[in-house]
Amino acid sequence: MSTFCTSDGVNLSYIEDGKGHPVVLIQGFTAPAASWALTTDALVAVGYRVIAFDRRCHGESETPVFGQRMARHGRDIGELLEHLGLNDATLVGASMGGNAIWAYVDQFGPDRLRAIVIADQTPKMLNSPDWPYGHYGYEASNAGTYFANGIRTTGRGRDWAKSAPQLARLTERLGGPPAFRDPAAPETIKLLNDHALQDWRDVVERVARPVLMMAARESQLWPCEHAEAAIAANPFGRAVIIEESGHAISFDQPDRFNAVLLEFLDDTVTERGSVTLQP
Repeated sequence: MSTFCTSDGVNLSYIEDGKGHPVVLIQGFTAPAASWALTTDALVAVGYRVIAFDRRCHGESETPVFGQRMARHGRDIGELLEHLGLNDATLVGASMGGNAIWAYVDQFGPDRLRAIVIADQTPKMLNSPDWPYGHYGYEASNAGTYFANGIRTTGRGRDWAKSAPQLARLTERLGGPPAFRDPAAPETIKLLNDHALQDWRDVVERVARPVLMMAARESQLWPCEHAEAAIAANPFGRAVIIEESGHAISFDQPDRFNAVLLEFLDDTVTERGSVTLQP
């Protein structure tokens, strides 16, 4: 683990491996950077430099009582890129990690980025007449209380038990189960509620970089159609639905996730040198 100190005095951790075009991996709510191990292995094996980032209050990073909002998480990504001197990175975000990327782009723009990959994260979690692809059951009428005690079971999508074989594979690779943070801790509940109220659709629409939105066919949290809808107005966007997968695509279908990611990287990192911005 390596660390750097943010502008507000928080020590954040990251794991770095490999050489080549930089790919920054950002996990979802409560998940540690170490849980990207299977993806890191696949990327490093074909010549990429991988930085797996622990957001504040995640993994090995410090747990301050402040800064638990998406804007600050986006700023932390910006400060990580600055710390590492990255000006041509591909950002990969799973779940909440995906919307942390949009929080970064919203504040700093895409100048430091080559491309963006989002794994099963709707850009707007609150359902509305113009956006029926939010979190199941989350409406304006219950927006103030829906996530007061954490993420609710929706009764939709893939049975979580079906993830066990692939989680066992990750556990074997790590030498133990990944260390998720407490989803009911006060600082994580605060972040979750801020995350749930955001709307990043205009950021997704306007970013002039290749964007891949992966969606899980059997997501337990929202309809898979969110991916196609999110990039409908962006000429650089594409959407892929991962079959036989629940929300945590890199856990449920790591090989398929890695194959789709590598194919996208091959399309956007031509000979590891130039960017493809063809619609």
